[in-house]
Amino acid sequence: MRLLAIGLSVPDHSTFSRRACELSVQGRPRSGAGELHLIVDSTGLKLHGAGDWLFEKRGTSKRRSWRKLHIGIDADSNEIVAFDLTDKEIDDASHFGPLLEQLEAAPASFLADGTYDRSHVLDAVFAKNPTVRFVVPPCKGAVLGSTARTAPTQRDLDIRSIKQHGRMNWRKASGYNRRSKVEAAIGRYRRVIGEALRSREDAGRVCEVNIAINVLNRITELGRPVCVRVT
Repeated sequence: MRLLAIGLSVPDHSTFSRRACELSVQGRPRSGAGELHLIVDSTGLKLHGAGDWLFEKRGTSKRRSWRKLHIGIDADSNEIVAFDLTDKEIDDASHFGPLLEQLEAAPASFLADGTYDRSHVLDAVFAKNPTVRFVVPPCKGAVLGSTARTAPTQRDLDIRSIKQHGRMNWRKASGYNRRSKVEAAIGRYRRVIGEALRSREDAGRVCEVNIAINVLNRITELGRPVCVRVT
């Protein structure tokens, strides 16, 4: 305020935290114009509690509270295209719907870890796009479906491929190794934004994460090279 020569007092943290609950943040549109290849995962963000230093120095118990950040990224542009903030007890697969509802375009492929090997996740993804490529590793001990012989599903084909060629070969052949992109996105969030939430109310925390994701997407866009063919 002083640099702008505005005669207003600088709001304190409590004012910012209170007003953030009512702030509407407009998300930036996806920069990529091609097909959306969606990769989803989640991570934990700290709320409060004794830090690691106090734990090492005094042996205090880590009585921390957390929120779980669910994100979906575009595999081509590495931008975060969907997110949600929930309690730490929420299962990833059970809270998958809100991520799909935020997408402007139906995903051409969906990639996630074995936590999302659930029938309702498969049904929700195929409801968006019947021709979607569903790349989720079946859980260990998975069995073929009742129609595996006559009309095998994508999951049936994955189970057969894993049994015949091994799980590592299936990962390479199916493109599952691209899931590292969402882990890299989570790492960028933690390094650039931080591992903790500062707002005191859940509505303010959602707004805080929304702003952080917009900033992170802009940084990712500016840091991505633009290739132009020269004849």
